[in-house]
Amino acid sequence: MSKRLLIAIAALAGILLTASLGFWQWERGHQRTAVRQAIEAQAHSATVGARELLAVPGGDTRLVNRPVVLTGEWLPDRTIYLDNRQMNAVPGFYVVTPLRIAGSQAVVLVQRGWVQRNFEARTSLPAIQTPTGTVEVHGLLAPPPAKLYAFTTEETGPIRQNLDLGAFRLETGLPLLALSVQQTGAPSEGLLRQWPEAGSGAERNYGYAFQWWAMAGLIAILYVWFQLVVPRRQVRRA
Repeated sequence: MSKRLLIAIAALAGILLTASLGFWQWERGHQRTAVRQAIEAQAHSATVGARELLAVPGGDTRLVNRPVVLTGEWLPDRTIYLDNRQMNAVPGFYVVTPLRIAGSQAVVLVQRGWVQRNFEARTSLPAIQTPTGTVEVHGLLAPPPAKLYAFTTEETGPIRQNLDLGAFRLETGLPLLALSVQQTGAPSEGLLRQWPEAGSGAERNYGYAFQWWAMAGLIAILYVWFQLVVPRRQVRRA
């Protein structure tokens, strides 16, 4: 096999590989865009109340990302501070407090917001306000808090890396619903609520796609220049 043929095969392989990676990134961007659009559609659908939520205690995934308004009482002694969570690129805690829904025994976990931790006293709990009595909570229905990698699967105490819904249900004896509430609204009670948007990042995928396609084009241009144009010029000069 000649050297020119090997170079042609290598160039073609490089073009096909980088072009296919570009199309893969482009498709990923479309998928994320579709997820974002579906979430936005859910967020603008009818608000869920306690009656509809309690009718599907097993957690109907069709309710995820729907707006919800619930009244009930906080159970502050069961508040969990999820460690190593970021908001605006600053590490801190996601504060999760169970809410007993008014008129029932059912309890739902509410992701109330984010608060910065004390880095000098890592076991110190931040000061947040938890109103007593009946409160009204506005938010979006969501799966239980996302899990991060942890070296241990059994965690106790108010500061934890993760919160497993089933284990927490057994630990507390609370009749927890399968879905949680991600509280929305302006900062209050010492908490920020600028939650990361699921399905975002499509622009990054599109950017990667153009980078891969540019690389495919560069390989093609370099091949044509060095394997076709330059040799012809040398022949003419000779």
